[in-house]
Amino acid sequence: MNHNTPLSPRPLHHLSDGRRRVMTAAQLRMHGVSAAETNGQCKPGGSWQELLPGVYLLHPGPPTSEERLHAVLMYTAREPSPGVPAQPGADDEQRPPYPDAMITGLAALNLHGFSAVPPLLSLDRVDVLVPRMRRLRSTGCARVLRTPALPTPQYRTGLPVAPVPRALADAVADLADAGAVRRLLTEAVRGGHCEPAAVVRELNEARLLSRPHVVDAVDSLLAEGRAIAEDRLYRMVREYGLPDPVWNVDLRLPGGPHLGGLDAYWPEHAVALELDTRAPRQGDRQENDALWSEYARKREHLERLGITVVYITPKKLREAMEQQATVVRTALMASADRDPAAYVVVLPR
Repeated sequence: MNHNTPLSPRPLHHLSDGRRRVMTAAQLRMHGVSAAETNGQCKPGGSWQELLPGVYLLHPGPPTSEERLHAVLMYTAREPSPGVPAQPGADDEQRPPYPDAMITGLAALNLHGFSAVPPLLSLDRVDVLVPRMRRLRSTGCARVLRTPALPTPQYRTGLPVAPVPRALADAVADLADAGAVRRLLTEAVRGGHCEPAAVVRELNEARLLSRPHVVDAVDSLLAEGRAIAEDRLYRMVREYGLPDPVWNVDLRLPGGPHLGGLDAYWPEHAVALELDTRAPRQGDRQENDALWSEYARKREHLERLGITVVYITPKKLREAMEQQATVVRTALMASADRDPAAYVVVLPR
C-alpha cells in the first residue's frame, strides 16, 4: 500500500464499539456509511436510532446522559467544511470541539457540579447556546437559545459549557419558583463558582431583574456574597500576618461630616480598606451612576485627608488572596513615608 492508495471505509461494527456511540450523518458518511445503510439501521427493530435530525445513536437502547449531551451539541454545532476528510485512524478523543455551540441552563449547572439542579437524564430538554444568526430550530431534547455574542466556553467532561453566570441566567429565565431561584443563586456564591456581581450583570443583561421573585433572590445573593467576602477578608489578615485593623467602622471629622463606612481601618497607618461589592441593577441608570460616584467621592475625600484607600473586589480576594495581602502590606509600610493624616474620629458601624 502506498500513499496513493485510497482509504477503506471503517467497518460498521467499529462504530458501535466506541465509547461515544453518537454520530452525525456527515460523520457516518466520512466513515463510508451511506444514507441508505443508515436508514436501514434505524428501521423499527434496527440497531441504531435517530435521536435528533441528522444525529444517530449507534445502539438500540436509551441514550446515556453523556450521549444525549453529545447528540445535542452535534445537532447544534457548526459542521466542518464540506470535503474535509476524516483523519486516518483518528479516534473519538481526537475529534475537534463543537464550534459555535455550548451547553447552558440547568444542564450546564449540573456539569459545573451544582447540587440544586435535577439529574441530567431527568431534564426534558437540554439548552444550547448558539450565535443569533444560526438557522436552527428547537426539536426533541434540544432547545436552541440564541445570543448576539457567545461567551468563552468552559469545558466540563470534555464538553463546552457556558460560564456559571450565563448558565444561571438562562436557567432562571424559565423558573417561576422563588425558592428554586434562591437555591441556585446561593449555591453559585457559597460554592465558590462565581461572584454576585457577575450573576447580577448576567441577570441584568437578560432583563430578569424586573421579576419580583428574582429580585428577592438577588437581595439574598448579595447578602450571602458580602458575608463570604468578609470572612475571606478576616482570613487574609490572619493568615498573612497583617496587623489587626479595627473592623466595620465609620469615619467622621471631629465635629464635622460623616466620611463614610469602611470594612477595615488601620488608624496608626491611616490606611482604609473597603470591599467593592457594587452590583448595578437593571433600569436604574441614575441610581447606578450615583453608586459609582459615591465610591469615587468617598475615596477622593479620604485621600485629601491623607488616608490611603485600598479597594478589594470579592473576586480578587477569592482568586488572589496573597496578592491582595501584599497590596495591603505595601500600603501599610508606605505610611511611614507620608505626611501625617488629618485626625479623624473612628466609630463602630
